Amino acid sequence: MKFLRFETHDKKARYGTPAYGKIRELEGDVFGKFRITEHTFDPEEVRLLPPVTPTKIVAVGLNYKDHAIEMGRELPEEPRLFIKPGTSLIAHGDKIIYPNHMSSHVDYEGELALVIGKEAKHVEEREALDYVLGYTCLNDVTARDLQAKDIQFTRAKGFDTFAPVGPVVETELDPGDLEISTYLNGERKQHSSTRNLLFSVPRLVSFISKVMTLLPGDIVSTGTPAGVGPMKSGDKVEVEIEGIGILTNYVE
Repeated sequence: MKFLRFETHDKKARYGTPAYGKIRELEGDVFGKFRITEHTFDPEEVRLLPPVTPTKIVAVGLNYKDHAIEMGRELPEEPRLFIKPGTSLIAHGDKIIYPNHMSSHVDYEGELALVIGKEAKHVEEREALDYVLGYTCLNDVTARDLQAKDIQFTRAKGFDTFAPVGPVVETELDPGDLEISTYLNGERKQHSSTRNLLFSVPRLVSFISKVMTLLPGDIVSTGTPAGVGPMKSGDKVEVEIEGIGILTNYVE
């Protein structure tokens, strides 16, 4: 099932599911018990929100061989983790704000992200998928010049609006072999499959849960394939993942 989060003119956040050109409201808790109601909304009359509200966004670097090669980096022996702050989170359709006051080179990075469904601490790999609620698209926007300057990733990947996520979370999906593409102004720049991940989704969930407790709603972004490149103000960026949909944002 696909679910999303949205608000109407009353600014009340609601969960819903796309259905026949409408959004049907969900009642209850998507992390527990819920039901699909008969109450529908016109997608043109709502504003999409990030589909979840995580306590943290855990991202993984250099998790595709071809991307490690294009960055001139050695393949990691274990997952390389960094955190993107919650204030970097934006929804499908929101603007990515170019931090001109600090950076002159900002890249797109299309990625498969997963949403944690229940508390995960010291989880074994064979059980890891039991802790995943579903999957979504994420653009790990990166100020590449600052990443090179700072060495560590906090500033380069932590600006407000640098984590577009959505538009939906798909709960019934096998993450092992999904086509992933990123488009800049309609031109495909990245194209790969999640079968090329160096560290699989179960491996990542297990590994991260042995570093930090993952809580319901937390997002884990699994890394980007080769083809990353710069964006500029006015650009349209789309991340498309098989079985999920297309995350679209413009750069301002």
